[in-house]
Amino acid sequence: MKKLIAVMLAGVMTAAMVTGCGGGAADTSADAPAETEAPAEEAGNETDAAGDEADAAGAEDTASGESDLAYVQGKGTLVVGITDFEPMDYKDESGSWIGFDADMATAFADSLGVDVEFVEIDWDNKIMELDGKTIDCVWNGMTLTDEVKSSMECSNAYCNNAQIVIVPADKADQYQDVESLSDLTFAVEAGSAGEEQVSSLNLEFTPVKAQSDALMEVAAGTSDAAVIDSLMAAAMVGEGTGYANLTYTVGLNSEEYGVGFRKGSDLAAALNEFFKTSYGDGSMAAIAETYGVQAALIEQ
Repeated sequence: MKKLIAVMLAGVMTAAMVTGCGGGAADTSADAPAETEAPAEEAGNETDAAGDEADAAGAEDTASGESDLAYVQGKGTLVVGITDFEPMDYKDESGSWIGFDADMATAFADSLGVDVEFVEIDWDNKIMELDGKTIDCVWNGMTLTDEVKSSMECSNAYCNNAQIVIVPADKADQYQDVESLSDLTFAVEAGSAGEEQVSSLNLEFTPVKAQSDALMEVAAGTSDAAVIDSLMAAAMVGEGTGYANLTYTVGLNSEEYGVGFRKGSDLAAALNEFFKTSYGDGSMAAIAETYGVQAALIEQ
């Protein structure tokens, strides 16, 4: 199973860097003439007050133009939006978040001199969470779709992936191509690349909160099939996993993962540098090997 998925991922080419630009705050100033009727002392006080107001306005302008990197370093925490998605982000026995993405995010935060905080989000609301500053980035095996790239400042791609169909193992021989899927009901994560794939094929589906929930639906028999990320399937489906009676059949596409920040954020460029360094010194590969995703890594 894992060899099949690894071969499929090995054929996917690396993507070009997704870049963007941020805007700076405009400086404004206005000097109000003193009233000729006011006494000299009063006029001086009014001038001082106007200066104070101008200073305050300047401070507000500076704050509004603060870089995202400075904002995160100022508060001392990088807040990372995730879902439960093994092997990228999931909890160990002690309840701590681990996984390839979680470990890389922790290392990146350390390189910035800040702590990391993981917040489990509704994947369908990821852009709203990001823009509302309840999180600072989305780092959770996120496919670089057109919607994502237009709504976020994205890092370079770092992992290859694909959307694949999961069905009960005893029915797998019935579903070996896209044409055979038309009579199935699917469970897919809301707002995911999997949902995009089944929608484009006009297949019947039920949106669920997370990809792990989609697997539960198939295991329980409430959905005929699921569409999930191939990297998740390698970790959670088939012999030796918690879903030994489920298997992979059809690959629907090939895609790449990236990390999303607020539009215009300079954190994306900082992460690209971190990716380049960690790929070059072997630390990215070492973390990938811990979670079995080394075959999917994209050269930085």
